[in-house]
Amino acid sequence: MKINSATLLKEAYGKFCIPAINVSMPEQVYALFSTAQRMNAPFIIQTTPAAREYMHPVILLNYVKAAAKLYPNVLFALHLDHGNESHIHDAIASGEYTSVMIDASHDPLEKNIERTKLITTQAHLKNISVEAELGVLSGVEDHLNIDEENALYTNPADVEYFVKEAGCDSLAVAVGTSHGAYKFSGGKGLRFDLLKEIQQRVPGFPIVLHGASSIDNEEVKRINATGGKIKEDAKGITEEEIRRAIPYGICKLNIATDLRILWIRVFREYFQNYPDQLDPLKPGIQYVEELKKLFEKKFEILGNSNKTQLYIKNL
Repeated sequence: MKINSATLLKEAYGKFCIPAINVSMPEQVYALFSTAQRMNAPFIIQTTPAAREYMHPVILLNYVKAAAKLYPNVLFALHLDHGNESHIHDAIASGEYTSVMIDASHDPLEKNIERTKLITTQAHLKNISVEAELGVLSGVEDHLNIDEENALYTNPADVEYFVKEAGCDSLAVAVGTSHGAYKFSGGKGLRFDLLKEIQQRVPGFPIVLHGASSIDNEEVKRINATGGKIKEDAKGITEEEIRRAIPYGICKLNIATDLRILWIRVFREYFQNYPDQLDPLKPGIQYVEELKKLFEKKFEILGNSNKTQLYIKNL
């Protein structure tokens, strides 16, 4: 059952967090819906412009529609992550998305507000909520590549002004995370001082944390043992930091890299152990089963297990 993304975040605020999972292949969609039904856990499923270009958006969205039919009791929102105007207009016109993100974070503040406000006005006419971003995350995600020295923490004073002027429904902030596998390279972790001030300035307003994969170092080591070259100092956000961030208004957590790391490890190990095999379905089956375990762990950490009924009673 599809629900407006803003409704999911409003109920979660300060109590638990909604996982927002970036998907690009059917195995991820299947594992996500299957686990969510078993755990009665609401979630946001996300597509990026890169995923929509890799797999035609009609095909990609039909993965989601098919899963929703197979698991009709699952409560979810469908979100366009890191969209530009072209992708956003297509997403709004499709009638499938419940929220879109306009990423104008690289623009000056006033230009960011201008672009965000235009999208918000259009999206709200279709009952589609809008996520914006203020502050620039370092790292790599899809087509995004920003040097760490250019990464900017979000200014809490700007948040108050931005939310009032842009009219968005949620806001991604830069408080220490980064895209890709190399997070917290400076060893500072999340800036809880910034999160506290942001919450004080916009109390009750949903805050989003991008670049929030955990990056299991054991997974990295196993990848490298099969010929990978991922730096073993790759680091993600810790479980403790996630739990601590929720009371500060973080009610949506974006997860992508953990799924990629797991895929790489499963397929590398399988074909190293069985070099005579040609069937990708066999490691694919293993990937689905291990994804289910990953999602189960994420749901438990974020506290969204058995939360579906909180929404159902109000629908």
